[in-house]
Amino acid sequence: MEKTIDESEATIEVSDVRKRFGSTQALDGMTFTVRPGQVTGFVGPNGAGKSTTMRVILGLDKPDAGTATVGGRPYRDLRTPLTHIGALLDAAAVQPSRSARHHLLWLAHSQGLNAGRVDAVLRQAGLQDVAQRKAGGFSLGMRQRLGIAAALLGDPPVVMLDEPFNGLDPEGFMWMRGFLASLAAQGRAVLVSSHLMSELQDTADHVVVVGRGKVLADMSVRELLESMSEGRVTLRTSARNDAMTVLARAGATVSSTGTDTISVTGMPAENVVSLLGAHAVPFSEVSSHRASLEEAYMELTRDSVQYRGMMPEEAGR
Repeated sequence: MEKTIDESEATIEVSDVRKRFGSTQALDGMTFTVRPGQVTGFVGPNGAGKSTTMRVILGLDKPDAGTATVGGRPYRDLRTPLTHIGALLDAAAVQPSRSARHHLLWLAHSQGLNAGRVDAVLRQAGLQDVAQRKAGGFSLGMRQRLGIAAALLGDPPVVMLDEPFNGLDPEGFMWMRGFLASLAAQGRAVLVSSHLMSELQDTADHVVVVGRGKVLADMSVRELLESMSEGRVTLRTSARNDAMTVLARAGATVSSTGTDTISVTGMPAENVVSLLGAHAVPFSEVSSHRASLEEAYMELTRDSVQYRGMMPEEAGR
């Protein structure tokens, strides 16, 4: 029998959370809500505050100010926390000499859960055939699956995963997409932190973008991509210079993106077509640009990157 999810329990609320480590302001008023029935992507550059936020939610770090609750309660008030929130923060956090099944049995015992639940999550994670193998011999992808099995032990209404795609093979990627979607379809609140924007674009319903300890965007993936795509047109033409001149004189912002391609902003595609036709400028393609989640992410976080690398030729100057 499928568990009925109580929507009031299936939420994470982070409200004006602040946290400082020495001279570093890790979280600076972090505020967002993870709602039931959807996968929420949690993205930002290294040092943006994602891991600290997750640790605050789980009561591992105490905030200097603000609150973080699961189903309306702070983590410390949850008597059997694995039945409220399941989390994977570090796939390596297992005792290497224990078998996968014994690792999960130990966790289950601490929460008053039975061995039947352990076998159920091993099957869900695809680990039933290696249940008796020592976790120390697992690949990164297998440890990820074990960590996800642990997160599911209490059949929680809230699931929080940090970089769950790490180490997975192509089959594992496909499984993870379907797995996350199924959790949300059951009414659970699912928070996923990842640097793989292509995976989140195909998986997440909502996205929270953070930088330097603050929320930069909090909206549906569809709304974010539409906002970043608005007014951008890609033009392919054999008369690049003529096209750029005509469009710029009409008030559009134009830039060359290739030998025969131009990016146009500030003018809808139908106006571009009309204008080029009126001036007899040849073109072979005009298309409204649809931004990817990676493009949107890069645009939103470009001023929030703390650790920026250099190309080898730049470093040698």
